[in-house]
Amino acid sequence: MDVEVVELLVIGAGPCGLAVGVAAKQAGIPCVLLDRRTIVSTVERYPLSMTFFSTPERIEIGGVPFIASHEKPNRRDGLIYYRRVAEHYNLDIRPGEDVVDIEPLAGPPAQARFRVRVQRRHDDKTYHAQSVVFATGYYDNPNFLSIPGEELPHVTHYFVEGHTYWHQQVIVIGAGNSSVDAALECWRAGATVTLVHFGEGFDRTVKAWVLPDIINRVKEGSIGVRWHSRLRRITPTHVEVQSEVTGASEMLPADAVLAMTGYHADTRLLQKIGVPVDPSTGVPAHDERTMATPVAGCYLAGVIASGNDANRLFIENARGHGDLIVRHLLQTRSVTSAPALPGDPISASWR
Repeated sequence: MDVEVVELLVIGAGPCGLAVGVAAKQAGIPCVLLDRRTIVSTVERYPLSMTFFSTPERIEIGGVPFIASHEKPNRRDGLIYYRRVAEHYNLDIRPGEDVVDIEPLAGPPAQARFRVRVQRRHDDKTYHAQSVVFATGYYDNPNFLSIPGEELPHVTHYFVEGHTYWHQQVIVIGAGNSSVDAALECWRAGATVTLVHFGEGFDRTVKAWVLPDIINRVKEGSIGVRWHSRLRRITPTHVEVQSEVTGASEMLPADAVLAMTGYHADTRLLQKIGVPVDPSTGVPAHDERTMATPVAGCYLAGVIASGNDANRLFIENARGHGDLIVRHLLQTRSVTSAPALPGDPISASWR
């Protein structure tokens, strides 16, 4: 079996995983980043017209300037920028390596604490790692509705662009940013859109520059809405919507169902190696000053540290996790650093 010994293994090559790789590079710590898909695959799967909340300088990493053509960078800007960062620092990123198992190592090899098994396209590989960082985010794991018909092919938990839904009856579930963007884009592309949400209005997190648009479309009747309502089942041609106020149900025609119900972190591998996860909040046990978990050599980076509240951590306020982790690694001497690259490895990600 193909076995490679590494000092620092980062699971996930999103922006926060890259920030760990950059901090390690600056500190002279050998580091390998794995991703089941590709570099910043979450950004890659955003809607084509998506714009970030943050201005460019607030999502920079590694001190590399983020130059964008607009005040708010878009999806394409983000993909170009993060590729540029990876290439600038010559990070060892390995796409298409899906971590399927991890276990503590007892005894030899003495230079490693963890055995990490990876599934690649045509084979398996094993890494022996002294330290591991979970930077896996949450975008791979949709929150399912658990209703009949959710597995049908015209139901999706991801939205790319509206053109696909031209002249179709589209049901959008939710009232957050993803739902609002999907509803507006589908309507502009010529779809008939109905939004279904269990609450009484749009989420408070909806982008301020988008909210007036969706409110006006609903007021004028261009986009239908069912407040205080839930989907009870999906058929190949319709959805059953039930009002939580009256209890009445109605069948709405549906050529496509966009279930923008959010996502959650997968903490099963963390729990497997002994990291406790709070059952009520979903937050894995960790020290926010170092991002270290109670399991020696295991760290968190990015949104996986926020548990069920996925809006608490994002690129802007989690890009410094890499510096915290590397500082702790150096202080605890769990790795042996080579001569550091020019620059301050602790402050480079903060602007």
